[in-house]
This record gives sequence, structure tokens and C-alpha cells, in this order.
Amino acid sequence: MFTVEQIKSAHSKVNSGSDFPKYIHDIKQLGVNAFETWVIDSHTEYFGNDSYQIKSQPVYENLNIAEKNDKDKFSNYLKIHQQGKTDYLTFCRHCAETGIEKWFASLNEMTCTYYDKAGNEILVEKIPAYL
Repeated sequence: MFTVEQIKSAHSKVNSGSDFPKYIHDIKQLGVNAFETWVIDSHTEYFGNDSYQIKSQPVYENLNIAEKNDKDKFSNYLKIHQQGKTDYLTFCRHCAETGIEKWFASLNEMTCTYYDKAGNEILVEKIPAYL
């Protein structure tokens, strides 16, 4: 089974959102089926086969997540991040500002779903294949 250290190694190659498809490809090869990242501090729970699950430590100090979501503003921030114009921490700050509490990535379905604090699905995007 995979370890947090292996995932950290794959994540260390990510400089911006444009690197996300390669990261997904790399951790899928490790056996990760899904993961859930919490914007408050970027701790992540990773899921594998046979109910295997591990959790990473927080990455940064707690962010304040807005109570109300702003889907349009978030969508714009996401687009900018995917173009490689922001780093990971900036993207997380933008998520917090626009009310995104977490995201859930399904590597089997190749989707990433963003949720607000009330558990509402704000945006579902298809993860591009890494070529």
C-alpha cells in the first residue's frame, strides 16, 4: 500500500494547477483511488483498495472559510490556478475566500468535486488525462 511519504514525493513536483493531471496519474499508480482535502489546513485523507486509508498532517495554519460560497468567483480562481498562474497556498486561500471547505477527487471517475461548509456540491470538474 501507499504511504504519505510517497504521496508527498509526488506532490513535491506540483508547482501549480497545471501540474495536477500528472500528480493524479502518479498517485493513481501508487494505488490511490480517491482523496479528500480540507481547505482549513490542507490535511488530506487518501483512500485505496480494501478500505485502506491514510491521513496527512496539516500543511499550513488554519484558514478562515467563508460562510457563504461564491461559485462564480471560485470558478474564476480555479481557472487561473489551472493555467499555472497561482501556487497551491494561494489557491487554498482563494478556496477559503469563496467558501470552499473541501474537495474530493475520485481517481476512478477522474472527477474533482468542490464543497462548501454546508456540504453542498459547488462544482464538479473532469480531471484531464495526463499524456
